[in-house]
Amino acid sequence: MNLSNRAATLLLIVSAAVSLGAAIQAQAQSQKDAVHLSKQLNNPISSLISVPLQLNYNENIGPDDDGSNWTLLVQPVIPFSLNEDWNLISRTILPIQWTDDIPSGAGSDFGLGDITQSFFFSPKQLTAGGWTWGAGPVIVLPLSQASDSPIFGAGEWAGGVTGVALRQTESGWTYGALANHIWDFGGDTSISNTYLQPFVAHTTPHQRRGPSR
Repeated sequence: MNLSNRAATLLLIVSAAVSLGAAIQAQAQSQKDAVHLSKQLNNPISSLISVPLQLNYNENIGPDDDGSNWTLLVQPVIPFSLNEDWNLISRTILPIQWTDDIPSGAGSDFGLGDITQSFFFSPKQLTAGGWTWGAGPVIVLPLSQASDSPIFGAGEWAGGVTGVALRQTESGWTYGALANHIWDFGGDTSISNTYLQPFVAHTTPHQRRGPSR
């Protein structure tokens, strides 16, 4: 093998090694991004725009237990960066409701429920114990006032305080709780409601490692 052939062979080996190294680095970055995304999806106040949907069904409603109800909760979460240290996360809950025979014999009805709008001021850095937290105001917008049926909401302006705290572990667990308390603003209906939602989620080892090749 002459000198030029040796140089060409060496160049091919170096090029293959560089390409392999780039591919390994790209795969590692892809796996890291997948892990980061899975953690953000489990975090209700992450720096990620998301629109969770929750569908609930209830039956045996009303004085005669004849009624039923479908409720679709549209819950867009939109983060805003305030500065180097703080985020503001907007979380909206819009109920879209279908009802049947509430009260008995009333037939079917469709409408929008009251909107619950929350704002969380959340530090970008974790606490010393690895916790993420956020707190701020919550307000209820009486959108159901536009509906002929009172079952879609109280139809009263209300507001209060809300907060969330969660922790994500290296083993893939996310756990925490979201809570708020709401009072009415002096309407016809007296409102003093506490809402508490604990949550637990787990990311599987396969997802933490990323997709296999």
